[in-house]
Amino acid sequence: MEYVKEKQSVQIITRIFVDDLERLIRTRYDETVTLAAKSESKNVDQYIEKYLGEKMAITINGKHTNMVFLGKEYENDIVYCYLEIKNVASIQSFEISNHVLFDLFSDQKNIVRTNINDENNSFILIKQNDKGMLNFK
Repeated sequence: MEYVKEKQSVQIITRIFVDDLERLIRTRYDETVTLAAKSESKNVDQYIEKYLGEKMAITINGKHTNMVFLGKEYENDIVYCYLEIKNVASIQSFEISNHVLFDLFSDQKNIVRTNINDENNSFILIKQNDKGMLNFK
């Protein structure tokens, strides 16, 4: 996650193993889905957008934000999902809750890396501790 002050946006890239995401979508939405760059099932983007919207929540300066799903691309066995939060004039506090894949894997760990206000931070979120909070002066 990176805050781009000039664009007043938080740009988010998630990286998820293709087979894990495919398994998740098949379990939750459609048993016949295939994730593949060339022969992909219809509605895959809608399923991913819905799932990430349900499982990731970001609060900036005490206010819940809306993420916009921009798209995805595949690289080897990873799917890169691109999201953006627009109209962010400044960030004094940043909180993320990330439950991605927690419903599929009990031992799932989500690594969150941020570059906000020229500060790099990272933390690992697990099912028992699924939120990270940063404060800036």
